[in-house]
Amino acid sequence: MAKVCQLCGKSTLSGRRIQHHHSIGWKYKAPKTTRTFKPNLRKIKADIDGDIKSITVCMKCYKRLRKEAQE
Repeated sequence: MAKVCQLCGKSTLSGRRIQHHHSIGWKYKAPKTTRTFKPNLRKIKADIDGDIKSITVCMKCYKRLRKEAQE
């Protein structure tokens, strides 16, 4: 199963990790390594077209769904 929100499509992104502490070996340039930013996903049961289905949503969508359910 892919790490993707089924409502908004948020998925894994890549970025750089910059170490600002320079050691002797990295005298003039900060070392940079690639890293991944993974979405905060949660499995919930939602009513979709009259059927209760298990879907994977990110926390932003989850909070929005909870707020709509309260109103």
